[in-house]
Amino acid sequence: MDVSASVPAEQSGWAVRTPGPIGTGPLARVHRTMPAPGPGELLLNVEACGVCRTDLHLAEGDLLPRRPSTVPGHEIVGRVAAVGDGTGLFRVGDRAGGAWLRGTCGSCRYCLGGRENLCPRSTYTGWDADGGFADTALVPEAFAYRLPEDQDAVRLAPLLCAGIIGYRSLRRSALPQGGRLGIYGFGASAHLAAQVAIAEGATVHVLTRSAQARALALDLGAASAGGAYDSPPEPLDSAILFAPVGDLVPVAMEALDRSGTLAIAGIHLSDIPVLNYQRHLFQERNLGSVTSNTREDGRDFLALAGRVGIRVTVSTYPLSKADRALADLAADRVNGAAVLVPG
Repeated sequence: MDVSASVPAEQSGWAVRTPGPIGTGPLARVHRTMPAPGPGELLLNVEACGVCRTDLHLAEGDLLPRRPSTVPGHEIVGRVAAVGDGTGLFRVGDRAGGAWLRGTCGSCRYCLGGRENLCPRSTYTGWDADGGFADTALVPEAFAYRLPEDQDAVRLAPLLCAGIIGYRSLRRSALPQGGRLGIYGFGASAHLAAQVAIAEGATVHVLTRSAQARALALDLGAASAGGAYDSPPEPLDSAILFAPVGDLVPVAMEALDRSGTLAIAGIHLSDIPVLNYQRHLFQERNLGSVTSNTREDGRDFLALAGRVGIRVTVSTYPLSKADRALADLAADRVNGAAVLVPG
């Protein structure tokens, strides 16, 4: 492949200019000179980029920007257009994936102990560096994933965050073999985690406000699907809260059986109401959070997704409509996962 012919002199995309409610237009179109990949970096021509709720949190200011005018997007599927010095795992033309976790120090006690997701110096795609809401993206090779050549890029993209985070959330929920799992909120991440749980023998109950999402849950094999504040038809061994709604924490905790665990999957959550010890925590119920993921999580999930044959439900948008995709996500108009495709 002629590398120089595959790398554009300029890229177009979207950046968060002024964070605020999505109706105020926090995203703006940008055109920038494309830099060459630095040491250890891959330059990807983006084939598809998923739209994550974290991108919405960044656009609306729930996550404070770490740099001005950042390009969001951290579910990047692309083809390697150029490589920097010191690379060797990927070659020009290979398909690679860029995800949320972008870098760690590699030397702190968390990194050395297999918990690099908790590294105090960790960095993130689309937050600390420009992401995939653009024609091209730079991805550190050490944090890139090798992706199947024969699968649709649009359906691979949501696996790179929605899938990986859903997988870690499922493991953090301590679901016993053949257990009863409650899922609160049923968007991109939840509809993938549910399939893993069902494939592993769990009974899954979905609680969400969207009638369209409830229909999708039943179609994917959930045992029941009710409203977000409804009680599941049986006590739960484990639950995962995907909706960024703190009011649902006591609801989910009360639905747990003795020694059950609730894992909160989001990076942002509205305030949690006061919990009642007897109703919500007594009988050894557990409440925990999920913070990013390790690269091992990513590799394990991507391998599992291939074995299980996970069905990815997507709503596709051209890159030129990224602002509309975020608006639809904010209004719960997206069924499954939203994915941007450069034109």
